Amino acid sequence: MRAFDAIVVGAGAAGLFCAGRAGQRGLRLLLLDHAASVAEKIRISGGGRCNFTNLGCGPGQFLSGNPDFCRSALARYTPQDFIALVRKHGIAFHEKHRGQLFCDGSAQQIIDMLLAECAAGGVQRWQPCAVRTVRSGAAGFELDTDRGQVTAPQLVVATGGLSIPKIGATDFGYRLARQFGHAVVEPRPGLVPLTFDPEAWKAFVPLAGVALEAGIEAGSGRQRLRFVEDLLFTHRGLSGPAVLQASNAWREGSPLRLDLAPERDLSACLAADKAGSHRRLGNQLAEYLPQRLAEAWLARMGIAADTPMPQVRNRDLGRLAESLHRWELVPNGSEGWRKAEVTLGGVDTRELQGVSLQSRRVAGLHFIGEVVDVTGWLGGYNFQWAWSSAAACADALGKAPLSG
Repeated sequence: MRAFDAIVVGAGAAGLFCAGRAGQRGLRLLLLDHAASVAEKIRISGGGRCNFTNLGCGPGQFLSGNPDFCRSALARYTPQDFIALVRKHGIAFHEKHRGQLFCDGSAQQIIDMLLAECAAGGVQRWQPCAVRTVRSGAAGFELDTDRGQVTAPQLVVATGGLSIPKIGATDFGYRLARQFGHAVVEPRPGLVPLTFDPEAWKAFVPLAGVALEAGIEAGSGRQRLRFVEDLLFTHRGLSGPAVLQASNAWREGSPLRLDLAPERDLSACLAADKAGSHRRLGNQLAEYLPQRLAEAWLARMGIAADTPMPQVRNRDLGRLAESLHRWELVPNGSEGWRKAEVTLGGVDTRELQGVSLQSRRVAGLHFIGEVVDVTGWLGGYNFQWAWSSAAACADALGKAPLSG
């Protein structure tokens, strides 16, 4: 049986970063993953360019049953810390919008950087190598793997969630947590397109491909979220960043509330247009909305698009503005795990130490990254949680006693 100071299960963003950072502190690290390829989620993220962090990242952009849990890790390893590492490796990047940072080149650059950090720490990486069983004893943890038995006093679970099963997502981390007595907040798809009843949606099918900036709101109370983001009409429903963001707060049977002209007072704009324009209503409304949407919306409202502005009734303009600012509709579901970018829920953080991500139940057992009940907004926040939680864990490994 081979012995290590710590074993990290899962070679995704959090696992790679944790292993490399801990290895460079002088610990003997083994990194295991059942998949043949490394960090597929990084590779496909951000359209292949990896939205690796967000300049505005803070605790307020994360959802959890225990909202304050993420504060410590995020404060001690910030976006600027990760940016410094990216610059050290000579990776060029740019800000797209709303603080989102992407590689100028390929997401592979981030993977190569993490692998280089692991190499610098002397990390042994076994891939593909599945873990069959995990036992705890006086010496720590014993793992039966495809490459034999290994042991370590500290075990880090960085196995991710259930999103995108085609690249190898499994429930291994949740099963392991339950094995050691941990509660798991029921996982569900996050940052996922929402779908609608086909019969109810058929009037909007011709709008597939139409995109615009919209305000969107979902949820209630402390779980209420509101964003102004890009919205995309599809054949089956709504997608785009706006819906992905709102999906984290949406619950089955509840409505989405949309504002299709979030930066304007349409009532005032259309009243002014009536007084000063002789254009047809459909053409005038297209100043504020995509042409196809303007025409479809007027048809939906039963208002003639070819009516000259001076002839449109004031009450119709008011009704039109109100409908566009306050469109409420109820999805019938989501595209599920195959399209979800992240997993909501996970290992209950009330049973983890905030400073070290160590279990409060089993000494030496840690959970980091997506497997934990901490989920960020769209826009680089979930990668930052991977880096921050991994750094908190890596910096605590080997310290006895661990506290947090």
